[in-house]
Amino acid sequence: MKGILSPVDPKTELRIPRHIAVIMDGNGRWARRQGRRRPFGHQEGAESVREITRECARLGVERLTLYAFSSDNWKRPAAEIRLLMRLLRRYLVRERGEIMENSIRFEAIGRIERLPAGVREELARTVEMSRGNGGMVLCLALSYGGRDEIVEAARRLAREAAQGRRDPETITESDVAACLYAPGAPDPDLLIRTGGDMRVSNFLLWQISYTEIWVTPRLWPEFRKEDLHQAIRDFGLRERRFGGLTSRES
Repeated sequence: MKGILSPVDPKTELRIPRHIAVIMDGNGRWARRQGRRRPFGHQEGAESVREITRECARLGVERLTLYAFSSDNWKRPAAEIRLLMRLLRRYLVRERGEIMENSIRFEAIGRIERLPAGVREELARTVEMSRGNGGMVLCLALSYGGRDEIVEAARRLAREAAQGRRDPETITESDVAACLYAPGAPDPDLLIRTGGDMRVSNFLLWQISYTEIWVTPRLWPEFRKEDLHQAIRDFGLRERRFGGLTSRES
């Protein structure tokens, strides 16, 4: 929700974003720097996922969305995709204790039907078992593309218009937002990208219109809670105007 001040964590004096989104980039590059193959980077990246999820939950972040596997990642070599799917399935099983202990509610967005059956089954189990949790929402973007999401929303609205259930001239931004993968989720306040690249890579294109972006050269397997704190501190220093003027400018 735009314009709402983030709570301040009394222990860290950090102004906490309601919703943090993360483009987790650099697993392969990190592995190469260690003289190892790409799979090693993906395995180590899972440790960063655990630490950042735990710390966001502790700080009181309401929603954490992690860009885990993009629709474009299907173009990667078949062997690497198989490995990523095995790691994802293992993560979904292994982290259930952590999810339940921290009262995290687990969700996923994207073209989930493209994932292997075994992954979909474990995904559904994790979503269901955490459904009643009242803490932070952890959302994995899987087989996800921002353009795909907007196109699917447009198709849904077009079908409703063709069926006479909606007047195209009355469609609003709220109507489009209601047709996205997670219609009730607040837009991200802060988008973190690791690995140094200055692009959003087809991630949450509709939702990040007014999101503050923070890019670090640190690669995802080396990103830890101290880096998260740095990003949040920088976020707290920014003045969010949402297209308007500050009191000094008016």
